[in-house]
Amino acid sequence: MDVAVLIWVVALTILVVVGVVWLLDLQAQLRKLRAHYESLFTGEGKEDANTAVALANLSARLGETTARTERLVARIEEVDAALAHTVQGIGLVRFRAFQDTGGDQSFALALADGEGNGVVVSALYGRGATRVYAKPVQGWLSPKPLGEEEEQALVEARQAVLGGGQAMGQREDQDAGQD
Repeated sequence: MDVAVLIWVVALTILVVVGVVWLLDLQAQLRKLRAHYESLFTGEGKEDANTAVALANLSARLGETTARTERLVARIEEVDAALAHTVQGIGLVRFRAFQDTGGDQSFALALADGEGNGVVVSALYGRGATRVYAKPVQGWLSPKPLGEEEEQALVEARQAVLGGGQAMGQREDQDAGQD
């Protein structure tokens, strides 16, 4: 045989052997990949072992959660709208209306919603009688003239609503410490 032909035959034989080894390696990798795929998507009879079923279940739960979240957001908006018209600010000032009475028996109480609408109630305690007055409040202002204590009660209510002031009980504690 010719030497050149022999070289070609040996080279082609080596190429065929390398190709067969490569093909066997690819086949082994494909077998592993197929086994992994089968375990993911077919399961072994257990519930949710099948990834496709598990994904479908998760998708359904996600839809339920989204619907529930939308209902909760709508309910929160309803509650927020209702709360805007409820008493949110309370201001209370106790004082002595008349010098001949002991203690701070009189008071001014301001009750206001989030928009500053409400009422200021004043009770003036005297030895012979107690008088109670109520004055409307619209937008933190009253169409009726307010006394000093009523103004202070309204300021406390506004601070309670807007978050910039003292709590109601703190003022009384401070006043008691000054006596």
